[in-house]
Amino acid sequence: MHIIYKTNEPISAAQFIDLLQRSTLAARRPVDDPACIQGMLDHANLLVTAWDGETLVGTARSLTDFHYACYLSDLAVDEACQRQGIGRELMQRTQAALGPRCKIVLLAAPAAVEYYPRLGLERHPSAWTLPRHQQLR
Repeated sequence: MHIIYKTNEPISAAQFIDLLQRSTLAARRPVDDPACIQGMLDHANLLVTAWDGETLVGTARSLTDFHYACYLSDLAVDEACQRQGIGRELMQRTQAALGPRCKIVLLAAPAAVEYYPRLGLERHPSAWTLPRHQQLR
């Protein structure tokens, strides 16, 4: 396997959905809603991808200001390609695209909770979410 990495190479919703299904993220992403997936891709402003030939095998999809904060929304690697350093390389390339003061912030999928500390990420004690259907009080 010879992996090629690309930054901001456009991918289709179908390619992204296929990768999400081959990773552990499909259970927590709207893979049954291609329009939502397309919106996720259209509005991300940093996308690092990993390719094995013509096959998308990994992606790091982020929203960032490039100066202070980068929310790494999706780090997905094909399960058949995991444990080969692809996720680490995707994160390193994401970090390299950011300014010197910019930090990466992410929410770990349950299957990846033990992965991120091994890369040197620090657990943050307070993260909050507000589902779209829930109103502010």
